[in-house]
Amino acid sequence: MLLKQKIAEDLKSAMKSGDTLRRDALRMLSAFLKNVEIEKKKRDEGLNDEEVQAVVLRAIKQRRDSATQYLSGGRTDLAEKETQEAEIFSVYLPQQLTRKELEKEVEKNIVGFPEIKISDMGKIMRAVMGKLKGQADGNLVREIVEKKIKSVDEN
Repeated sequence: MLLKQKIAEDLKSAMKSGDTLRRDALRMLSAFLKNVEIEKKKRDEGLNDEEVQAVVLRAIKQRRDSATQYLSGGRTDLAEKETQEAEIFSVYLPQQLTRKELEKEVEKNIVGFPEIKISDMGKIMRAVMGKLKGQADGNLVREIVEKKIKSVDEN
């Protein structure tokens, strides 16, 4: 079953069960997917699973950013809702790698650079994120890469 079909099936089951948070979140995600299809002129054939995962990642990032802003504004109720929606969306992503697995992957990619400088961070990030394709949060990968670069600079 295609990922987009799975989202539609989950939306139907949320509607039947009366789960309003899940229903509303999946409706929003479906609308987001349709907008991307129109934008990419793929309305007839639809998005493939990789493209759907990219849209889901973008939706999760938006929810997390919104939650952070709501928390800084003192709106914990809205921040909680955004966080719950991000959790609902995360079901449609591949299994996320652990921090140790990410550190190993970053190490593999750093080996290709003779002298690592902070200016190489973008290249390393592109290499790591290109291989992982939705299996890791970009902020966590960035944090690990920065830590590795700083540890090399100190030596």
